[in-house]
Amino acid sequence: MSLDKKLVSDIVKITSNAAISCFKYLGKNDKQIIDKAATDSIRNAINKLKIKGVVVIGEGELDEAPMLHIGEKLGAGGDLELDIAVDPLEGTNFAAKNLPGALSVISIAEKGNLFNAPETYMDKLAVSGKIPFEATDLDFSLEKNIKNIADAMNKDIKDVSVCLLDRPRHKEIITKLKNMKTKIKLITDGDISGALLVTNEKYNVDIFLGIGGGPEGVLAASAIDALKCKFQGRFLFTNEKDISRAKKMGINDLNKKYDLKEIVKGDSIFCATGITNGDLVNGVNIKDNKYITETLVTHKSSNMSKTVVSEDTIKT
Repeated sequence: MSLDKKLVSDIVKITSNAAISCFKYLGKNDKQIIDKAATDSIRNAINKLKIKGVVVIGEGELDEAPMLHIGEKLGAGGDLELDIAVDPLEGTNFAAKNLPGALSVISIAEKGNLFNAPETYMDKLAVSGKIPFEATDLDFSLEKNIKNIADAMNKDIKDVSVCLLDRPRHKEIITKLKNMKTKIKLITDGDISGALLVTNEKYNVDIFLGIGGGPEGVLAASAIDALKCKFQGRFLFTNEKDISRAKKMGINDLNKKYDLKEIVKGDSIFCATGITNGDLVNGVNIKDNKYITETLVTHKSSNMSKTVVSEDTIKT
């Protein structure tokens, strides 16, 4: 079943209002208060929709309120049952310090169609849709993936553009990329937006790779799916607590490689509103006594992919 296009405008409004709720806290260097502002805004707004929603990707377990926790039920009730993946404020540090790249992000799908990812790391790759599916794989060496991309796009290895998080755990990958003389885009945070840079050639990123958050992988995957790009992920478990939690969630093969079709099934809607300016969208601005927001929107069944500009009159 396809999701009603009316839901697109509902979700755009929800992430836009969450971004606006963060505006007065930008640059205050208080991560908790700005995260809470986004979270409260989204929870209150979704609870007004005539849906039965369950958070499958959120911010922690059921006993870790006030964040939008995994398993939390949202909505005012109705016949439509939805899975909800949400990151009310991706890039909390960015927003707290008024730096570029903060977003408010939601993805929705019918009940049972979004993967319920554990709060653990994920080794992942996201690849431009212009590159053949079989050219890249998590199980290939870094060198093979880069060479295959270069061959598929008929360009030199030095012209292949790679994006990854700037983390100590990626030191070896970064060294290898430098030795190959590829173009490297290092990002300090923003696991979701980093993966989405492969979705449009204007961002000049061929592949996003490395270890990041598992839940963020699922959120990015719904937009990547709608935009006909490639995504693979494999969870990385570092302790017994993570393993136990994963098994409770039905993950028994701890080394399984997940393809896009296993992470997002059926139709989906994805919205990411800018809180501060970034590569994907601009942040909240004020003009003529109105808040101006930009939201990247995808809706798989209608082949929608666009940036929506919204205006909201400032209430005094």
